[in-house]
Amino acid sequence: MSTKTNRPWLRAYPETVAWDGPIRTGPVFGLMERSAERFPDRPCLDFLGRRYTYAETLDLVNRAARGFQDLGVGRGTRVGLCLPNSPYFVICYYAILKAGGTVVNFNPLYARDEMAYQVEDSVVRIMVTLDLKQIYPKVARLLRSTGLEKIVVCPMRDILPALKGMLFSVLKRSQLAPIPDDEAHLAFATLTGNGGGVAAVTIAPETDIAVLQYTGGTTGTPKGAMLTHANVTANTEQIRLWSPNLEPGQERMLAVIPFFHVFAMTVAMNLGIATGAELILLPRFELDQVIKTIDEKKPTLFPGVPTIFSAIVHAPDAAKADLASLKFGISGGAPLPGEVKARFEEMTGCVLVEGYGLSECSPVATCNPLMGVNKAGSIGLPLPGTVIEVHALNGGEAVAPGGKGEICVCGPQVMAGYWNNPGETAEILRDGVLRTGDVGYMDEDGYVFIIDRLKDLILCSGYKVYPRVVEEAIHEHPAVEEVTVIGVEDAYRGQTPKAFIKLKKDQALTEGELMVFLKDRLSAIEMPKQVVFRETLPKTMIGKLSKKELVEEERAGGGGEGSPGPRRKAAAP
Repeated sequence: MSTKTNRPWLRAYPETVAWDGPIRTGPVFGLMERSAERFPDRPCLDFLGRRYTYAETLDLVNRAARGFQDLGVGRGTRVGLCLPNSPYFVICYYAILKAGGTVVNFNPLYARDEMAYQVEDSVVRIMVTLDLKQIYPKVARLLRSTGLEKIVVCPMRDILPALKGMLFSVLKRSQLAPIPDDEAHLAFATLTGNGGGVAAVTIAPETDIAVLQYTGGTTGTPKGAMLTHANVTANTEQIRLWSPNLEPGQERMLAVIPFFHVFAMTVAMNLGIATGAELILLPRFELDQVIKTIDEKKPTLFPGVPTIFSAIVHAPDAAKADLASLKFGISGGAPLPGEVKARFEEMTGCVLVEGYGLSECSPVATCNPLMGVNKAGSIGLPLPGTVIEVHALNGGEAVAPGGKGEICVCGPQVMAGYWNNPGETAEILRDGVLRTGDVGYMDEDGYVFIIDRLKDLILCSGYKVYPRVVEEAIHEHPAVEEVTVIGVEDAYRGQTPKAFIKLKKDQALTEGELMVFLKDRLSAIEMPKQVVFRETLPKTMIGKLSKKELVEEERAGGGGEGSPGPRRKAAAP
């Protein structure tokens, strides 16, 4: 995609990282096997106090792999995982891949129709889930309405410490779902009730699909990004190379972002396993629990999204906790406000960097250096082996540094295409070059800056307004904690920006005061013509601010009016 003379990032690249060095790839389950061989007695998993060594975890992986093979799983068989972060997820993920199958990740909070569509599109016949009422009934309904044939049921009690497990069975009995005793259901204990003699499967890393990761992409229609074994292991290796100070067998990875999301799958789970780290698993984000876990269990690595880091820096109790064990944090999924980065680093002493990626890139494409210059507002430099170019928005050639256009990515982490969707594949993937749908530019040092998503552009009287520019200006106000900007219909201008704002605790702000603040920060065409203050803003499962719900509200006519008067105090994050 580019010649060496057109790689400006090389002049700013960290001295300890070789951009053009070798990137090891192979079967994904090899990550677990190698670490178990090197660190058999090292803790691998910690789930609410229940710990597993690498040797114990690999034994369960092998037993589960054999169990899946006995169910007919072989090369290319799609198996669904509908699980929160737990030992079951880690074990079954690597077991499916070792059996030769393909993992299809499901969000447990999906609506019924979303789950049904994904099952049918991916042709999943086996699903793994928990015995909780919050999740199991959704999966069970698929037995009647889709081609799903079998559910592997994992008991919550069995992965808790003995006392917690006993108390859970007694005090939380109402949260457990009744499980039928029939051929459509298989207990996890039955799946793993064997000697672990896995039939060897020959994996072709460059072509065999390890994961079908569903994403809305640029059209909103769910599509399965086909991530090969080489894609997933390459991206894991790229991030490992980007972090040369990691100590194999010594790190602790705090895994609170959900593994069914591709960012957590690679940066928390696969990177953690590849480095022999102990994965400290939390099934969901609860602010007090996260702070307490850092204080007590001393993780060293913490991938997350900006809203998680923002919640921590604004938590009253965070100052009382010992957060100094953290060495590195990686933020992804949304822009990381400079104020949040600075305050989190001050509170913890760690380095917090912003990265960028897409499901189609396994997912990471760029990251700010862990040791080196972090430019404000930048998503960083291309990872090792990754080429980034900015192409003219009309689909033309690459533009010069500083020129705005569509960010395009080429590298070993770029997907093989969309599952059963050659039309969309041809539109987004051309000669191995991925069109991201993100608008931005690269500066003279190779740092990449995103302006906005192509699909989020607001066209005001023929001018292009980027919501991210408006959001960043509003976020500079000291009373603002979170902000999302969308385009809404306007009889005169066609579209106009509308801002939804959550204030910090004990802060007040009026629309008029905000307009005065923004006067010298935004042009007249960029100024939001409507402002709504809210106690909470919609987020995705991983905590990323979401525009979709607000856009749907507007279409339904329920978006609310701008708020002219003083605001009452916002709720605590």
